[in-house]
Amino acid sequence: MIEQNAYQQAGVDIKAGEKAVELMKDAVSDTYTDNVLDGLGGFGAAFALGSDYKNPVLVSGADGVGTKLLLAIAANKHDTIGQDLVAMVANDILAQGAKPAFMLDYLAVDKMRPEVVATIVTGIAKAAKASGMALIGGESAELPGLYAPNHYDLAAFAVGVAERDQLLAPKNVKSGDVLIGLPSSGIHSNGYSLVRHVLGIQTDTDFNHLAAETQETLMTPTTLYAKSVWPLVAQGIIQSMAHITGGGLIENLPRAYTSELSAQINWGSWPVLPIFNTLQKAGSLSVEDMLLTFNNGLGMVLIVKSEASKQVMSQLSQANQPAYLIGEMIARQESGVVFQGVAPW
Repeated sequence: MIEQNAYQQAGVDIKAGEKAVELMKDAVSDTYTDNVLDGLGGFGAAFALGSDYKNPVLVSGADGVGTKLLLAIAANKHDTIGQDLVAMVANDILAQGAKPAFMLDYLAVDKMRPEVVATIVTGIAKAAKASGMALIGGESAELPGLYAPNHYDLAAFAVGVAERDQLLAPKNVKSGDVLIGLPSSGIHSNGYSLVRHVLGIQTDTDFNHLAAETQETLMTPTTLYAKSVWPLVAQGIIQSMAHITGGGLIENLPRAYTSELSAQINWGSWPVLPIFNTLQKAGSLSVEDMLLTFNNGLGMVLIVKSEASKQVMSQLSQANQPAYLIGEMIARQESGVVFQGVAPW
């Protein structure tokens, strides 16, 4: 006798996958622009650059969310983790001086739960649209036996477009240029292994025993900067930029300028969010650990000419994007980033 539904019995439910696609398709198609040449269902996705570019360059990025996923799983909250994913790739592309154009996502699950999968992908689609990107394709893979029950992983690949002479580069930065910091919404998507360690989050129960306010703070999605920052890049008034992710200011900011320079940053020039003070105290973390692990309240740093700083600050304000003058570029010191003033820890 021929066995029916053998694949489903082996742990892969094709019908559940089809239902997930049906539930998410409207949110995905809502991200499409005129540049998207076809919709869901093809073997690949096509995106037209159009005729607006003279010498276009494609800028690509790939990233994931990291162990923040474990907190989303513990909280059974899947509607915002997609924004974290989008922000990781969109903000990186923006930091190169490119306009985010399109992305693809990869979602791997232990078991296809259509409503959960659709919630995750809908969150990705909403954040993609907010960043000006079309979600033109992706893969939702059911992998029985590879993941623990209810666990999943997320990754994204994204592409942005820029004129070749518009790309931001370290060579653009000179001594005397001004540093403008854009605040983070919280921890963003980096450092969660240390977060879980210092707060004693080893199980789902540990997370759910935290105060509701702490849970909410830990799940706050990563800020999307493209909408407010891209107009400045398009005007050519940004010299360089750094997305502050894993490695913090110490490792990410020097990627935005040459080794002949240092960034001099003034403590107290931006608000360090309370969650970082909580983490520092809970783990008795050193200043070095804090700087090398967390963004400490700054998610993006723009480097601009001194004479352009007022204009940049004004335009950011008009775009409802808070910003802080946090320092300036100087001749090379003992390290690529130096601090003035008293550290908060």
